[in-house]
Amino acid sequence: MVKNSFISVILQEEKDENRGSIEFQILSLTSRIRKLSSHLELHRKDYLSQRGLRKILGKRQRLLSYLSKKNRICYKELINQLDIRESKTR
Repeated sequence: MVKNSFISVILQEEKDENRGSIEFQILSLTSRIRKLSSHLELHRKDYLSQRGLRKILGKRQRLLSYLSKKNRICYKELINQLDIRESKTR
């Protein structure tokens, strides 16, 4: 749960700044992914939530690939902060 508190602190700091930035969108999607993952551990047959989780994961993946193309340094820092695996290049 340390990761969730870290994300909430970052979200509170950047709440007033730039909500439309790619970094903020990835942070908010990551917090939603972690909440849904913990929900699905309890409710394994909640198929609508599984579908929503897959959609959110895809959206975050697209944003991460865009960020890696535009600003590789910022991408690396964000990956390390959120403790996410780096995406495979195609």
